[in-house]
Amino acid sequence: MADNPGQRHQGHLAAMVFMALRSVFSDAEGTPLPFLLRDKRNTQDDPLDEHIAEVLRTSLADATCVRAPGPLITPDMVIARADACRRTSRDALRMRPDLVLGLEVKKLQRTKSGGVARAAGLDYNTTPPCGTVRVYDEKLTPLDIPGFYLFVCLERAADAGKVILSAMVLCDGNLLNADFEYYLSIVGERDKEIGLGTYGDGVDRKRPMLIFANPLGASELDHAASLILRANVDIGSEQLRPAYRILRTAEGAQEQAAFTAYRLATDLGPDHEVRQLANPFPVPAERQTATQARGRFRLPFTISSAPE
Repeated sequence: MADNPGQRHQGHLAAMVFMALRSVFSDAEGTPLPFLLRDKRNTQDDPLDEHIAEVLRTSLADATCVRAPGPLITPDMVIARADACRRTSRDALRMRPDLVLGLEVKKLQRTKSGGVARAAGLDYNTTPPCGTVRVYDEKLTPLDIPGFYLFVCLERAADAGKVILSAMVLCDGNLLNADFEYYLSIVGERDKEIGLGTYGDGVDRKRPMLIFANPLGASELDHAASLILRANVDIGSEQLRPAYRILRTAEGAQEQAAFTAYRLATDLGPDHEVRQLANPFPVPAERQTATQARGRFRLPFTISSAPE
C-alpha cells in the first residue's frame, strides 16, 4: 500500500494542506484559535467549507484549491498542481497525491459530556468514503483521484460570536474504505420507483444513507491535529513526526492495513514514543440488519378501549 517515493513531485499535498490548516486554526502551542464564521444562508450553504477553501487558496504556494461548483456535490473541494496534472496520464493521477487530491469536510460537535458526537459511526449521507474518488475534467471526462477527508470538531469560542476547531484529523480515505468498486456502485445512477401512492405521483428515489467510521471517535486523536496517511508514504516534510501507528483489520484480508498518524514535531514532546493503535475507531456494541421505525408521536392523553 506504499507510494513509490520516486514519484514524489513537490511534497505530499495532504501534508501541505494539513500544515496550512494547523497553522491557521491553532497557535504554536496547539491551542485552538478563535475565528469568525459567517451565518448560514440556507440549508445547503456551508460557511466552514468556504472558509477552509479560502485558507487553502491563500496558503498553498504552488497548488490550486477549487471548490465544488454547487451543493450536494462531492468532494467539497479539489487541491491540485494543475500544470503538472496536465502533463500526467489520467491513470497515473489516481495514485499521485503529490499532484491532486479530493477533500471532503466532515463537521462534528461535542456532546454534553464533552466527547465528539457520533463517535461510533458518522453519517456520510449518500456517498461512501473512499481512498479514490471520481471527479470530472473540463470536458466532463471522468477522472479518478486520491480521496481525503477532513474531520473537525466545531465549537463556540469564549469570544462572543467566534468559533474554534477543537480537534482535527486529515486522513487518506483508505483509512475509512478502500473499495472503489463499492464507491462507484453507490455514486452511479440508480433506478427509482415511480407511480407510488393513491394518486400515482409518489417517487421512491432509493437513496442509501451510509454510516462509516469517525476517526475523531478515537480518544487518542481528539483534542489534537493529526494527519493520517498510509504507512511508508514519503510525506516530503521534516516538520511532521509520527505520533501513532494505526492498524485496521479488513474483512477476509490476511494482513492488516497500516497507517501512520503524524503531528507537528512541536506538538509532540521530545520523549514521545510511537504507539500502535489496533482498530481504534469505536463501533456500536451491537448492530442489527433491521432499521429502526420512525419516531412515534405520543399524545398526552389515553383513548379508552371500551365500546361506546
